[in-house]
Amino acid sequence: MKNKIDSFVSVGHWPSVGSFEFNTDILATNPINLSVVLGVLIFFGKGVLNDLLDKRKQRILSTIRNSEELRRGAIEQLEKARARLRKVEVEADEYRTNGYSEIEREKLNLINATCDSLKRLENFKNETLFFEQQRAINQVRQQVFQQALQRALGTLNNCLNNELHFRTISANIANIGILGSVEERTD
Repeated sequence: MKNKIDSFVSVGHWPSVGSFEFNTDILATNPINLSVVLGVLIFFGKGVLNDLLDKRKQRILSTIRNSEELRRGAIEQLEKARARLRKVEVEADEYRTNGYSEIEREKLNLINATCDSLKRLENFKNETLFFEQQRAINQVRQQVFQQALQRALGTLNNCLNNELHFRTISANIANIGILGSVEERTD
């Protein structure tokens, strides 16, 4: 055992106090180096790491707050849009109802106007027919009167002789004279 302690404490393994040497034994130096590096990192990096984590935490919290505000705004806008939609739907129903009522009113007005026009046309047709009947009747009367007059003249011409003509003319002249004297008395 003495050999082991001597060999551990021997001068060959320990560097002299005034000099600096590298220890090339990997198994002996790695845990020590790692623990020193971790200790230094923890000691000096704790504040920096805490600051970074606090800043990150603040950014996340502000992002969450902004997201919540945006969500509330979106919900408000959605509610407003829904309210506008309901209002527009009610107005559309009113317009549709009023439109149908207006269409029905216009249809009834058009039907009534058409009926009135048909009645006026019927009256005009009846008046035209009556006028045409009267005209046809008058034409027939005139033709009958002319034919009757021609027959009467023909019959008179056949029946009358010159002497009868002279008597008729002189009687007419006498009648005209009587009428003339009656007119003079009335004036």
